Amino acid sequence: MTATRVFSGVQPTGNLHLGNYLGAVRNFAALQDSHECIYCVVDMHAITVWQDPAALKQATLEVAAAYLAAGVDPENHIIFNQSQVPGHAELAWALNCVARIGWINRMTQFKDKAGKNREKASVGLYAYPVLQAADILLYKATHVPVGEDQKQHLELARDIAQKFNNDTGAQDFFPLPEILTPPEAARIMSLRDGSAKMSKSDPSDQSRINLTDDADTIAKKIRKARTDSDPLPENKDGLENRPEVKNLINIYSALAGDDAETIIARYAGQDNFSGFKTDLAEIAVSHFGPITAEMSRLMDDKVHIEAVLRDGGARARAIAEPVLRDVYDLIGFVR
Repeated sequence: MTATRVFSGVQPTGNLHLGNYLGAVRNFAALQDSHECIYCVVDMHAITVWQDPAALKQATLEVAAAYLAAGVDPENHIIFNQSQVPGHAELAWALNCVARIGWINRMTQFKDKAGKNREKASVGLYAYPVLQAADILLYKATHVPVGEDQKQHLELARDIAQKFNNDTGAQDFFPLPEILTPPEAARIMSLRDGSAKMSKSDPSDQSRINLTDDADTIAKKIRKARTDSDPLPENKDGLENRPEVKNLINIYSALAGDDAETIIARYAGQDNFSGFKTDLAEIAVSHFGPITAEMSRLMDDKVHIEAVLRDGGARARAIAEPVLRDVYDLIGFVR
């Protein structure tokens, strides 16, 4: 194993959007020069809620296309879909027997996703943090780039790894994966509600910028993004209690590379947001135009994407299978 191995994944559920790109996909390419990287399309996580099979296949290819369009090199690093490596499910079962029910009950995402229908939620939705731990530990990953909403799950993976190591007497078998927080990782919120995270599942397509949106669509969504009736603030303190304005400033900052104070100084005091939104739309279109075009080109050649995933799957299995064999030996399975 290399000194630093990164593992991360994105669910193929709905269109990838601006928040997915800024929070995850863009950073995948940036980590390539300093780490060995394994990037997964986590299709097994996707089926914790029912997915239309044809839509799932299409979405899996789109996520892989996004990785490639963002600059991930599939020859020097690994891109694959999770279901190509049976070891994910096999290790998850072993780790289900290590994880404690009390640990899983503390996972806030299950409560958020299941809501009032908790008793009707799938067992997969309840247990998927253990599968997530298996995803990481199967490759003995040392680092995982995650957003704020996934930190609790990474802490669970560390707890599971530590308990497995202690239970089997193999103190250093699984490394305890560390969090990689992207620099300036602003939380991207809905264009229609600054208090809600930008989401693939939001019924309003106007709430997000999809990676498949064309230039006109991106510009229209930004122009229609919700703001308020007050002028742009004079400083960052003026963003308090103005979540929609703060969100647009954060998006501008993430795309342009300017800090919030610089952006605010540029537009401070303007009575309406038309000039600001026009400039933001131009920045967004110039940033996403090449990515959207490359994704479109790749999706016209699905045979190539499938070949990338198959090759990545074979290389991922070559790493995973010896780890799983060692796990089974430590547990005491006869092989």
